[in-house]
Amino acid sequence: MTTPLDDAHAAMTAAPEDDDARLAFHDRLASAELYLLLVREPEGDEALDPRLFETSQGTFVLAFDRVERLSAFAEGSAPYAALSGRILAAMLDGNGVGLALNPGVAPSSYLMPSEAVTWLAETLSDAPDELEARPSELSPPGDLPDRLLTALDAKLASAQGLARMAYLCGVTWETGARGHLLAFVDATPGAEGALARAVREALVFSGLEAGALDVAFFAAYDAVAGRLARVGLRFDLPAFEAQVAPAAPGTDPDNPPRLR
Repeated sequence: MTTPLDDAHAAMTAAPEDDDARLAFHDRLASAELYLLLVREPEGDEALDPRLFETSQGTFVLAFDRVERLSAFAEGSAPYAALSGRILAAMLDGNGVGLALNPGVAPSSYLMPSEAVTWLAETLSDAPDELEARPSELSPPGDLPDRLLTALDAKLASAQGLARMAYLCGVTWETGARGHLLAFVDATPGAEGALARAVREALVFSGLEAGALDVAFFAAYDAVAGRLARVGLRFDLPAFEAQVAPAAPGTDPDNPPRLR
């Protein structure tokens, strides 16, 4: 059975000159949960000790998008750490180590050199600019590319519990500047940065300019929220579901695991 990462890799491989397909693959890679093959299980706060793969093209860690694929490569059970693609890229950045994805065990077998890992890490780490302004006029959203709407829908569907909803609309700011606005309503305190980065990723991996969409946050009781509901395209974010399992290494984007 193929996976979403297999499908994105196949689309990129079938159209090597298509920037949209290339960006879509890297977006999928960044969002995917990957299983990093380790030499041994870490103890406590000990740094991860990934198994390294030496090739003529450089040194690579080995990661898989399914545990079964890791086991097939290792020919049995093996220690691993589960972490997202974006966390793995941040962990590898600056170490001169690339990423070997599903090597020899899946259609998405792919060698990502260290330079590409650095590009991905830097693309994901850039924070949007913060401005203090309020909208003077709101209107229904104008003509936006379907690929951006699809990317936003996917990003917000994965933002579980970070806000109640979001509205996409046209906006004129108090300064007179005009554009499009994605406004989050009742964002969880402290989640604003993660939501803004998710929107920026949707823009970047849609191949659009970073300034094509502004992001704002409002409480449900704010008068602006009522205006947004009248003219905006609504996105409902999934509610948070409590997890009873302990957090695995790499689940905190602000505290990535260390590489030995």
